[in-house]
Amino acid sequence: MCPMKKRKTSEVLVSRNASEMESILPVLLACDYYTVPSLSELAARECVDSGYCQRVQDFTVGRLGYGVVKFLGETDVRWLKLDQVIQFNQQEVVVYEDGYGKPLIGMGLNKAAEVTLVLKVKVGKDEVIGGQNNLELEKLRMKLKGVNERQGARFISYDPSSHQWKFLVPHFSRFGLDAEDDIDMVPIDNNNQQELGPIVKEVSQDVNEEDEMRMDVSPSAGPSGSALVHSLPAHLGLDPLKMQEMRMLMFQNGEENEDENGSLVHKTRSSRKEGADGGVHGSVLQLSAKKSSHNVSPNNTSSNSSPFKILSPLSPSLPNKQALLDYISKSGSASPPRNILMIGQNKGTPTKTTKVKGFKLDPKHETPIGTRSNIIADAGLFMGRSFRVGWGPNGLLVHSGTPICDVNASKGLSSIIHIEKVALDATVRDEDKKVKEDLINLRFDSPLRLHRSLRQDITEIETGSFKLKLQKLVCSRSRLPEVCRGHVAFVERQLDVSGLSRAERTILMHQVMAWELINVLFSEREAKGSSESAEMDDAMDMMLDKRVDYPDVESEAEPLIRRSDFSSWLQESVCHRVQEEMSRLNEGRYLETIFSLLTGRQLGAAVELAVDKGDVRMACLLSQAGGSMVNRSDMTAQIDVWKMDGLDFNFIEKERLKLYELLSGNIHGALLDSELDWKRHLGLLMWYHLPPDTSLPVIVQTYQQLLHEGRAPYPIPFYVDEGPLEEATGLNFGGHFDLTYYLMLLHANRANSTAILKTMFSSPSSTYDALDYHMIWHQRSVLEAIGALDYKDFYVLDMSFVSQLLCLGQCHLAIYVVLHMPQHDDHPHLHASIIREILFQYCETWSSHEMQRKFIEDLGIPSAWMHEALAVYYQYYGDLSMALDHLLESSNWQRAHSIFMTSVSHSLFLSSQHSEIWRLAISMEGHKSEIADWDLGAGIYIYFYLLKSSFEDENTMAEFDSLEKKNDECRAFFSRLKDSLSVWGNRLLPAARGTYSKMAEELSTLLSSRISKGSTRSSQLSCLDTILDAPMPEDIRSCHLQDAISVFTFWLSEVAS
Repeated sequence: MCPMKKRKTSEVLVSRNASEMESILPVLLACDYYTVPSLSELAARECVDSGYCQRVQDFTVGRLGYGVVKFLGETDVRWLKLDQVIQFNQQEVVVYEDGYGKPLIGMGLNKAAEVTLVLKVKVGKDEVIGGQNNLELEKLRMKLKGVNERQGARFISYDPSSHQWKFLVPHFSRFGLDAEDDIDMVPIDNNNQQELGPIVKEVSQDVNEEDEMRMDVSPSAGPSGSALVHSLPAHLGLDPLKMQEMRMLMFQNGEENEDENGSLVHKTRSSRKEGADGGVHGSVLQLSAKKSSHNVSPNNTSSNSSPFKILSPLSPSLPNKQALLDYISKSGSASPPRNILMIGQNKGTPTKTTKVKGFKLDPKHETPIGTRSNIIADAGLFMGRSFRVGWGPNGLLVHSGTPICDVNASKGLSSIIHIEKVALDATVRDEDKKVKEDLINLRFDSPLRLHRSLRQDITEIETGSFKLKLQKLVCSRSRLPEVCRGHVAFVERQLDVSGLSRAERTILMHQVMAWELINVLFSEREAKGSSESAEMDDAMDMMLDKRVDYPDVESEAEPLIRRSDFSSWLQESVCHRVQEEMSRLNEGRYLETIFSLLTGRQLGAAVELAVDKGDVRMACLLSQAGGSMVNRSDMTAQIDVWKMDGLDFNFIEKERLKLYELLSGNIHGALLDSELDWKRHLGLLMWYHLPPDTSLPVIVQTYQQLLHEGRAPYPIPFYVDEGPLEEATGLNFGGHFDLTYYLMLLHANRANSTAILKTMFSSPSSTYDALDYHMIWHQRSVLEAIGALDYKDFYVLDMSFVSQLLCLGQCHLAIYVVLHMPQHDDHPHLHASIIREILFQYCETWSSHEMQRKFIEDLGIPSAWMHEALAVYYQYYGDLSMALDHLLESSNWQRAHSIFMTSVSHSLFLSSQHSEIWRLAISMEGHKSEIADWDLGAGIYIYFYLLKSSFEDENTMAEFDSLEKKNDECRAFFSRLKDSLSVWGNRLLPAARGTYSKMAEELSTLLSSRISKGSTRSSQLSCLDTILDAPMPEDIRSCHLQDAISVFTFWLSEVAS
């Protein structure tokens, strides 16, 4: 690869300053790219004609061996960084690849252009040349024309002799061949410049004059271009020279090398060393070093060795912590293919340093790694580990597969990293994708407040030294109507929220019907005389208009009452389907309308219609529909008589015969050429086929049997059955039944298998939003509370609902849900682990809301866990004083002591906050047995303050203490300071060492002030020796040294006299 150097114009700029001219001209860095007019010609014309670069006619950009783009008409080329805007790759051209800075259509380079791409194609075993294989050539042209039409371009021609594919584009994005296009390609030879015909000939001389130095590469730099063209990277659509250089940057020792045929050759250590000195490997590394050093210092045009210290990622000398993946940003890239360097401990590497502020990713960026020249690097793969998928906070999904949000995307490359946001909060957004606070309250807060208001059974479990209070909802079946009424009220209030889509309103109506069905199937009435039960029944009568109250009933009549209530529910749930069907029917064909009314059990309307049409006999039969079995048998016998007598049924309307079959109880004969939804089919089975006293479980079992035999419609989820919803288009409900059918199976004791229960309480059975679990969690909880469910393995449902709450910032409610998860013997600490993880990860959310914090405390969550999470949070953001306070509150004495010594104590001491140091140290002193190195840590501060206090108290000093005793205490303290410095070592900041010196200085001053008070010379000398041995700065020590010399001099004079 050529060394890269910014092009400079050699002409003398007469009319304007050279720096101004350079800022206006477009920038082109790559050695194999060129422009027409050339950059030097643009500069010359701009000097003569000011403003020429604003209106360049038919501006052309090309890459040798790849293609040319001619922008039609006048083009403004000022300030363009052509390397970042235009990319020529194998059989494609990309303009404004990432969309950043892309102007409006017609502006800049986003305009109409004529594109010429070099396209070598194989037909069979032979390459298309001249007029050979005319049939195959015509097929190829049709394929290329189809590619252009699919991309919004207009095909012009394909010349097999020059391999030029020409087409017109209205504006720019990405044009060319994709991986899925069924065309067999030949690798492009970068050295062949004749393929672009007259365009290359026109500019080749100018390019060579400008870039002679940049394109002068030593033959020892690597294999020839022609050899690399036929290598494996070339067949994969990559730049082979760049890939070889990249491999040499990563494997300095030459563990792998590619021979001229593209195969890998393993060399010995001696041969690798020789190659690094003067062979192929060394030359390639020197070439890369020249490029890199040239980028740093433009004056340095030659170098014999690389300034980089490049270590292999597999080398044992490079710790994993220091292995960094660095790549040159777009603004600093000097080559179309980006350099990707594996560097560690590179002192001389000119890299840009950034301040790390935690996990922050912009979901707008597809990948943190560039896609220049299709060299898309997978960092995990290069580090010896292949990356697949990972989760970030709040539903951020990082993966290397096909983008989830793009349904039309082809299968993605494993090396492209996508960052997408999973819509965990879609259920609280309106049609404009805006979050509605009313929906958060009505779908999450209010239902969980209702849940908490019900009776809970508390079970205490031990998790280490703490206890958790697990909760379980308990509800009687007689109180079930009240619970269902509360949830229905929340759903009905959601219907008043503005901005909801039709699909959302359909879901809400289905939720209302599901709660009503739960009440119908599982509620029971209290004994006579219970006023509370009467009030509940009255409320449910208001909710279900067609239902009647049965105040005093025998237990034998309960199944019939439940069947009657279920029949009313079924009529109500299919009423809208009947009305829709009737609106599509012809008014003149009243028999079809009557049949449709019968499918919804609207007998009164059917009889009235028959009377209005003068069909009195039919009206009489309809009035007895679904009645006694005698009437059905009579109708069946009459139809059989007609058949035996050879009656010509062609003289009877087809619709009338269907009605007769239905009234006789033969629902399959009545539905031979009709299709009904599963609910109305179930209704026909219950109303007209089975005896009127059949219990509800038998009805459900009968329908289930017909379903297994293929004689009943599949009870598909409502969002598929209710009609075309945009949100449900293309969804696969994966064999799930509708939730209401699962409830019927549960009532009939037919949902006793694990598979049925798990699919029942999964989101596809109740909503098209696969990540919405808010309502189904409450329904599961209520059914468990009344004893209808006895299955404990719903952890997926629980954790999915927890994730949904966390995404909405409802941390306190998420913890409340976790406490309702059943205890599992195999995972006794499951609840503690999840709750602590929530407290740590979402500390900023719950700690900033006093209501959430109070709620969590009321749940009985140990305060130590909360304080520990807050300590980590404040430590992360650098507020170590607050982190220390919370560690003390959480009784984490060892960590608190470590932060106190390394980060907090010295800053407080130097700011003279001695009372705060005393408070913190005393709070830890009672637990010093749990703290390692207490005497050499916080104990030093307590000892210092006590010792200093004894010096300052004159009375105590005069009565109890002698100078010798104080001297011994100071000597012991100074010895502890030295031991503390050796124990804590480099964990102490320079300010902490300064604190030790300050303490030693203060005590030395106090001890020195006591020397002259009636003490002997030997005592004075001993005290001075202690002071001089204290860990203090040399300037302070020199002052005390003078005092020591003075005392020693007096002592010598006394001895001499």
